[in-house]
Amino acid sequence: MKNLNAKRFALAIFVIFAGSFYGLWYQAKQPALDPKLALTFAYKTISIVLLLVGFFVAYAWRWPIFRHWLVPFPNLNGTWQGAIQTTWKNPQTGQVPGPIPVILTIKQSFIRISCVMHTAEMTSRSFLADFWLNEDEQIRMLGYSYHSTPMPSVRERSQPHDGTIIFQLLGNPVDKLKGNYWTARSTTGEVTLTFREKRRLEEFPPDLGKHPVSGKS
Repeated sequence: MKNLNAKRFALAIFVIFAGSFYGLWYQAKQPALDPKLALTFAYKTISIVLLLVGFFVAYAWRWPIFRHWLVPFPNLNGTWQGAIQTTWKNPQTGQVPGPIPVILTIKQSFIRISCVMHTAEMTSRSFLADFWLNEDEQIRMLGYSYHSTPMPSVRERSQPHDGTIIFQLLGNPVDKLKGNYWTARSTTGEVTLTFREKRRLEEFPPDLGKHPVSGKS
């Protein structure tokens, strides 16, 4: 993640290294270290640091204790639900449809994030995603570009397309995503989401209701 506080992360690694090295020296009960023994301790210390960093990258970065001061980005893993309000007009009626029920599943690790959005008619998958975070400028955003694939049954009025969406991250911890999107087919809209569950759903849940266009047919 480009928003990682590199200086603090490097300092944390140095502290772990120094603490581990001192612990090995203290355990050896040596009044002084000769160069050969110091090199042996250094090799052992590096192994300890690598194990701890690996554990941090795989799991511990999610822990609240590291939030903000070391890990500036929130943990958004799981399924978010809400609605899309598009500016697209139905060519048959000339009207803008009402809110479209939607879910967004987010798979996030320490180094990357991917987003998949589902409605009753389409699935879109991110191919480029990242955070924009700047405390001084009061910026907390998640943005991604995506490819959208509508169901074959609606291709006559909804073609595959690419687009970009930018969410504001609201709440501390984040409990709401609110954003705008625009697409290569010259449509725009707004999306508002709240957290649903930690499990990432693989398809659109029927309890959110029907699509406002296809649901009337």
